[in-house]
Amino acid sequence: MFNYTFHWNQALRALPQMLDGAVVTLQVAVLSMVIGVACAIALTVFRLSGSRILGGIATTWVEVARNTPALFQIYMAHFGLGNHLSPYTALLVGIAFNNAGYLAENFRGALKAIPDTQARAGRSLGMTSLQAFRLIVLPQMLRVAFLPATNQMVWAILMTSLGVTVGMNTDLAGITQELNARSFRTFEFFALAAVIYYLIAKAVTLAARAFAWRMFRY
Repeated sequence: MFNYTFHWNQALRALPQMLDGAVVTLQVAVLSMVIGVACAIALTVFRLSGSRILGGIATTWVEVARNTPALFQIYMAHFGLGNHLSPYTALLVGIAFNNAGYLAENFRGALKAIPDTQARAGRSLGMTSLQAFRLIVLPQMLRVAFLPATNQMVWAILMTSLGVTVGMNTDLAGITQELNARSFRTFEFFALAAVIYYLIAKAVTLAARAFAWRMFRY
């Protein structure tokens, strides 16, 4: 028989502490996206380089990132590198690795939407291949891939909750877990955490749509 008594006051009193954890969650997600975008662009260049070695590195990265669990990738960053990485760093590295793999595929799809004539036009103006890619192709690629990359940002926010598995206790999931361990008010704390995750994800999605409408409407 369901006889659980809710005590929301305990969860609400801990809300400021949970919001501090939400800031750390957002920080990890943003940093992992910045690193992930940079690595994804590099992987895209590797694929276009014509080098079998660089192309092989890019393909292996993408295949591992997309076809193994994110938890495994975080574990490998924390335990597979000699256990020298802090939980925060391991979480950041694991999520950034995952982001780069998915974003590289998004960028590859975006490149297919850009006519080859764009790069050839740059070459006809005296640009090198690298200059044509950096000044003409890359901005268009990022524009096409922007909204799909927003989904990866949301996924990065949610992936931060896996940090508790490697001892991360300063983000939203870690703080919620510690509050639950002290009070045993599991439903209240995790329900409140779920609401915070939802609000962060919706805020990011709406902000991205507003940014895209303002910057890419022409």
